[in-house]
Amino acid sequence: MALILYVDDEPSIGLILHDTLERAGHEPVGARSVAEALGVLAKGGVDLIVSDYRMPGVTGLEFLSLLADEGYDVPLIMLTGYGSIEHAVASIKAGAIDYITKPIRPQQLEVAVEHALEFVRLRRENESLRREVMELRNERQIIGESTALRRILQTVAMAARTRATVLLQGESGTGKELFARAVCDQSDRADKPFVKLNCAALPEGLIESALFGHERGAFTGAIKRVEGAFERAHGGTLLLDEVSEMRLDLQAKLLRVLQEQEFERVGGTSPIKVDVRIIATTNRDLAAEAAAGTFRRDLYYRLGVIPILIPPLRERLEDIPLLATRFAIKCAHEMGKEVRGVSPEALRYLQSQKWPGNIRELQHAVERAVILSDDPILQAHAFDSARYGLTPVHGTTPSAPLPALPDATGAPAVVTGAIPVSGTDTGVMLTTLNVADVERTLIARALEMAGGNRTRASELLGISVRTLRNKLNSPAESAEEEQPS
Repeated sequence: MALILYVDDEPSIGLILHDTLERAGHEPVGARSVAEALGVLAKGGVDLIVSDYRMPGVTGLEFLSLLADEGYDVPLIMLTGYGSIEHAVASIKAGAIDYITKPIRPQQLEVAVEHALEFVRLRRENESLRREVMELRNERQIIGESTALRRILQTVAMAARTRATVLLQGESGTGKELFARAVCDQSDRADKPFVKLNCAALPEGLIESALFGHERGAFTGAIKRVEGAFERAHGGTLLLDEVSEMRLDLQAKLLRVLQEQEFERVGGTSPIKVDVRIIATTNRDLAAEAAAGTFRRDLYYRLGVIPILIPPLRERLEDIPLLATRFAIKCAHEMGKEVRGVSPEALRYLQSQKWPGNIRELQHAVERAVILSDDPILQAHAFDSARYGLTPVHGTTPSAPLPALPDATGAPAVVTGAIPVSGTDTGVMLTTLNVADVERTLIARALEMAGGNRTRASELLGISVRTLRNKLNSPAESAEEEQPS
């Protein structure tokens, strides 16, 4: 049932409208003038208006204009005299959703009302979906007011207007994917596919298939044709996360796709044309990697048409209050707790920390504080892990650095006796000189400190994700491979 306002100064017409709308299951409300109609609209709840074109002193077009001026966004069906097609056309152009010619036929009125209400339903559904999309985009909103962040956002906006490749470099936890999505959201491909491929998380043997897809029978287990990331991103954007972890032979194939905009599936023979905008991220210095020969120099130049360096959190401390407050309120809402913000003392404490894990580490610290605290405003003690009997978190409590694993030359780290813990239990105690045992201990501790995140653990250990993966899969063999020949 809908609340429908009908406006007509002829009592006989009003009676027909009232009876027809009521029989159709709606709630009709009548008005004989525009002034009366505005009084009904002021009470709210009106879903649809049915109005005569000719009323004392006001035309239907003037009524439509008045509705717009007063801010009423209610669909209107116009009643016009028989044969007054020019009035009907003018009404539709002025914003009426439909028109009905007199004399009124009840069945015609019912159909017109049904269609108009369906339009209202679809519009409300569309507005609801739009709100959900805006909320989703708000979740991806980049928060901060620092000078460094404003400069980056300006570069992002300029990059978004082009189709050039973008290379986002920065430490882990700085929000590189968030900036990649910002480039996409502000581009002409915002409503097209956004496909993400994490080059560090995939086993080496699957990266090529994940990128380019494969044909049935291309390798053992390939039981059907599978589209790769490039095909799924056609017309849109492909994010190559941690691109520095890609093998050199695959880098050559990636370069060809970027240059030719075509590729072949694994096991395929026919080239496939694609239109894909590439955004790449890395937590390494790709210029140094290219100079060292561990990353193709030509691919580095091709990816870095627009290079953007994301600063670590320690270089944008003025953004911490906004970030911490946003994280606290969001986390509290998800947990059903009453948290309205963070106290000035707590914010000063957070700004005094180094945050090696950057925004991700700050977010986890705030979430932990929300969980542990019952205060509506988070106080500084909520961030004291020791107060609650928890192991101090790396970055918020001083701790001894992790020793380095064997370097690229195979020279093992020098370990003498035990590594001191400097008065805290976050250090790693090593009481053996066996290299394999040392590696296992360090890897286990790094994974624990990184919460199981292999990328973060590899950074703590000073090795690549690929090397860490090899050591986890075959520790003894990997240790042998890294010994000097």
